Amino acid sequence: MAYPKGPAPLLPDRHGGALRLDASKCVEGCADCVAVCPTEAITRPVGKRAALDLGRCVFCAACVEVCPSGAITQTGNHRMAARRREDLVLGEAGREEALDAKIRKLLGRALRLRQVSAGGCGACEADTNVLGTIGWDLSRFGIQFVASPRHADGLLITGPVTAAMELALRKTYEAVPAPKIVIAVGACAIAGGPYVGHPEVKGGAGEVVPVDLYVPGCPPHPLTILDGLLRLLDRLE
Repeated sequence: MAYPKGPAPLLPDRHGGALRLDASKCVEGCADCVAVCPTEAITRPVGKRAALDLGRCVFCAACVEVCPSGAITQTGNHRMAARRREDLVLGEAGREEALDAKIRKLLGRALRLRQVSAGGCGACEADTNVLGTIGWDLSRFGIQFVASPRHADGLLITGPVTAAMELALRKTYEAVPAPKIVIAVGACAIAGGPYVGHPEVKGGAGEVVPVDLYVPGCPPHPLTILDGLLRLLDRLE
């Protein structure tokens, strides 16, 4: 595909893209969106406006359907990745920053990642794998997935980090030579996804290892993942 030198492919209609929250449209006393959210991604404390955490959102769009004032809408925008966890709150995505110049200089033009499925269902893993197909051709950007963490510049983590995978994730992270980066892909890796609060699951990869890039979605579209990777390396305008 021509992207990123050409226009980005359109997201399928059923995907919806990033959500937008205009809290100024919230009806006083209404909390319908809070009640239907399966991952508690939407909160509305008494006397305050609603807040939407894209990191916890599974993009079921139930909140869009029940909102009586249209305060929550789908944008069709694929750009959702963010460097800071707090930038995923309130739906203000797309503020990702590139790695600092020193790390980018050390990485050079290539980025090699070890993918870790930390208890995922396979959906985020599948959309990540799609990037290696002929249509997306991730390698043309110098980005490759490798079999050993000792050959990697960082980790790409999917899944909620189950208790059984916590030690394995820590050891994999320790095996990556410094400097290294960590990318959390999907609602599970960012905040636990639909398993939020389960005793056998961590509240995201950030509770185990430091995270440099968050890519929300359930699962994120391949375009969202690619956009986040390229922006991380300062490859997009």
